[in-house]
Amino acid sequence: MRTPTDDFSNGLSADLGRDQPVFGPELGEFEHTERRAAQADGEGETKTGTTTVGLKTADGVVMATDMRASLGGMVSSKDVQKVEEIHPRGALTIAGSVSAAQNLISTLKAETSLYETRRGDDMSMEALSTLTGNLLRTGAFFIVQPILGGVDDEGPHVYSIDALGGTTEEEYTVTGSGSQYALGVLEQEYDEDLSIDEATAVAAKAIQSAVERDLASGNGINVAVVTEEGVDITRHDDVDALL
Repeated sequence: MRTPTDDFSNGLSADLGRDQPVFGPELGEFEHTERRAAQADGEGETKTGTTTVGLKTADGVVMATDMRASLGGMVSSKDVQKVEEIHPRGALTIAGSVSAAQNLISTLKAETSLYETRRGDDMSMEALSTLTGNLLRTGAFFIVQPILGGVDDEGPHVYSIDALGGTTEEEYTVTGSGSQYALGVLEQEYDEDLSIDEATAVAAKAIQSAVERDLASGNGINVAVVTEEGVDITRHDDVDALL
């Protein structure tokens, strides 16, 4: 029996040997199999770019990303959506190839919808994080490094999911080439008692810090606020207005 995952994996298999445009280039371009194998052996270095952050509060999750897409040394777009709703109370940030990211998001949306139809209940964040990690481990999406944030019956959750499917639940996390700058802000500013508004300001400050120093990050931010009521994603051209 074919599943949505089968269809997306099969559709991507023919592309794995071609270079593709990227967000950032966050986790590097689609590269030839030989070069990816060399990277796995430590003979190469995966390129990174963009900045995404996620942090947990008592009332929900705040996630933020920059909006710049670049290809090599050129800014190819100034209005890129890098956070998407994938669950009635869950969202995913993306660092990685555009095509792989789009297919990963579409697959997760289909799987969460199918789960709800079959069971009459929303998928838990733990199950969704496991599903996301399993999809990345197939290899079809391995150049995508997401952050998963959401709220379920057990409360808010933030998961850091690496490009090979490793999943860790965190209080806060970052991805992309601006990570070190954003992480420094979160280390200083994060507190588990932050309100949603306060967490939004901290996330915006983290993105702003990365934009100041990282050439692959910029052009405003998108902010996703996830609570028991659902997912609210907003665009902000002026980061200072959130601080």
